[in-house]
Amino acid sequence: MGYRWTDSLDIALDLMEEHPDADPMKLNFTQLRAWVIALENFDDNPEHSGERVLEAIQLVWLSEVD
Repeated sequence: MGYRWTDSLDIALDLMEEHPDADPMKLNFTQLRAWVIALENFDDNPEHSGERVLEAIQLVWLSEVD
């Protein structure tokens, strides 16, 4: 089974690997959502995302970069 929207850490780690030069603070939520949906391991309904979910992924990504 692939990632769900609630798998913030796993998603953030994959995004870091897929986009090593990206600054998560400079991404808008539309771009972040597209990148999450494009992940090979992502297997959730794309319509179930929202600002809170995307913000959680962004915050985990930021904490892993630091």
